Amino acid sequence: MPRSLANAPIMILNGPNLNLLGQRQPEIYGSDTLADVEALCVKAAAAHGGTVDFRQSNHEGELVDWIHEARLNHCGIVINPAAYSHTSVAILDALNTCDGLPVVEVHISNIHQREPFRHHSYVSQRADGVVAGCGVQGYVFGVERIAALAGAGSARA
Repeated sequence: MPRSLANAPIMILNGPNLNLLGQRQPEIYGSDTLADVEALCVKAAAAHGGTVDFRQSNHEGELVDWIHEARLNHCGIVINPAAYSHTSVAILDALNTCDGLPVVEVHISNIHQREPFRHHSYVSQRADGVVAGCGVQGYVFGVERIAALAGAGSARA
C-alpha cells in the first residue's frame, strides 16, 4: 500500500550550493535563505496534515543515499538537484528505484532561460512534475503536488 502524507513525511532534497541560498547570486536565486525555504515547506505540508524531512548536500552520493532512504520511509520526494540536474545519471538511477513514489523536481530559476547546458535535466525523466522559474514558491508547489499524489494513494494520478 502506498504511503500517504498522513503517515510518512515528504523528503525534500537540495543539491549543491543551495546551502548558500540568499548569499550566492541573489540576482538569480533571490534573497531567501534555505532556512526560509524550509519554513515555507513545513507550512505547506502542515496545511495538508503532513510533515517534511528537509535536507541539503553538496555531495552526489549523499543525495543518492537519501533517495534510497526515501523509497522506504517517505510518501514522496521534492528535489532541487541544482547543477546535478544536468550531469547526474546516478541521481536519475536512484530515483528510478523509487517505484510508485511521486517525485517533483524544483528549480528556483527558469533553467530554460539560462545557459544552454542548463536546459536539459536527467531528473526530469523520472519526475512526475517539474517546477522552474517560480522562485522559492516552487517548493510550495512541489509540496502541494506531492500532497495531492500521496493523498490520492497513487504516485502518478
